[in-house]
Amino acid sequence: GGLGGGIRGPNTPNKSTHHAPMSGLGDTGDNVNAYSFTGALRMPSVCAAEKVFSAKCRKQFGNAHAYHINSLSVNSDCETYISADDLRINLWHLEREAEAFTIVDIKPENMEDLTEVVTSAEFHPDHCHLFAYASSKGSIRVADMRRNALCKNHAQMFESPEAPGTKSFFSEIIASISDVKFSADGRFLLSRDYLNLKLWDLRNESAPVNTFCVHEHLRSKLCDLYESDLIFDKFQCAPNGGGSNVATGSYGNQFRCFDAATGVSDTFEVTKDPQRLRRAAKGVTSGGVSSGKSISGGGG
Repeated sequence: GGLGGGIRGPNTPNKSTHHAPMSGLGDTGDNVNAYSFTGALRMPSVCAAEKVFSAKCRKQFGNAHAYHINSLSVNSDCETYISADDLRINLWHLEREAEAFTIVDIKPENMEDLTEVVTSAEFHPDHCHLFAYASSKGSIRVADMRRNALCKNHAQMFESPEAPGTKSFFSEIIASISDVKFSADGRFLLSRDYLNLKLWDLRNESAPVNTFCVHEHLRSKLCDLYESDLIFDKFQCAPNGGGSNVATGSYGNQFRCFDAATGVSDTFEVTKDPQRLRRAAKGVTSGGVSSGKSISGGGG
């Protein structure tokens, strides 16, 4: 997605560059076109260099969005996909770049009446007529395209009730859902707000089946986070293929992984210098201070 409202489909071939550091001539500085030279014959060698990834635009879909595109999701029919911005969700055909159909439009006649925006959208993994979209007010709606061309009315709505006595100035900000994902079997929805990761059963709209605390330690620092705009940071989430574990991002190049049934979590750090973690762990151990589990990854 992009700010201009257009969508591009890139092709990203993986290229390995090679170079020949030596010529067939000796170190005599002879002209390469010369037929004779002095010195020992040195055969050229080829050395593999770092892999370079390049993108080539294969298709560009027309400007159908007036705002930043926050989500793209391919349908299970492998022929269509949806794109979402703050106020609209459009349905596209992969072979028709110039035409899209608006299936969700929450833009009011008067923008002063706007109370929420679309933050994420996702197609159901099996049923091509179902899709889910989340809002900045902390609600998730599941819509059925078989009912209407413009999905004004949702088929299901998932919203976590606010605990009594917890409402504050920051309540609506931290309730905003930054990402929503279906499980591979299509039975569950995973949503991420600023503090928590929530797992929903499609058969129960009243409350999540499990809530995983990701940033609960930041609740007492919401005022500082608001002043620095960090409270508006967005984090993604994802379930594994079997649905037994869920993962989401955090600060400090870290992401959290939770057991979907027990809530037991592990913390992983992505780093290009795994030796740094080993040195840090060794220093902590020698100092007699315990730390949480941390596993190094590949690239940052």
